[in-house]
Amino acid sequence: MPKSPAAEQPALRLRVHIGESDHHGGQPLYTAIVEAARHAGLAGATVLKGIEGYGAHSVVHAAHIVDLSADLPIIVEIIDSADAIRRFLPALQAMVADGLITLEDVRIVYRGEGRARS
Repeated sequence: MPKSPAAEQPALRLRVHIGESDHHGGQPLYTAIVEAARHAGLAGATVLKGIEGYGAHSVVHAAHIVDLSADLPIIVEIIDSADAIRRFLPALQAMVADGLITLEDVRIVYRGEGRARS
């Protein structure tokens, strides 16, 4: 029997725009953010790697075959309840020295239970 759709739930999407070469505590900043989000009990985090972009300094970073060490754009995305995201923001802001943090209202229309993986 198919699942019936759950009622939509309001949530926030947190996006952190940083560079691939940014670090925090001796590790890549995106890894530090994911670990901090997991430790804070947030629902999940995804790291997306861009192929080209520029930020506040207007320096274009692009992926080219001859340049494998480019400082490519990274976006860390987290979706959770507004309360959970807002509790996490102070810790996140302390980690991100140079970057952009955005929040957007979203609606969760489906959330699979999933299975724990190691």
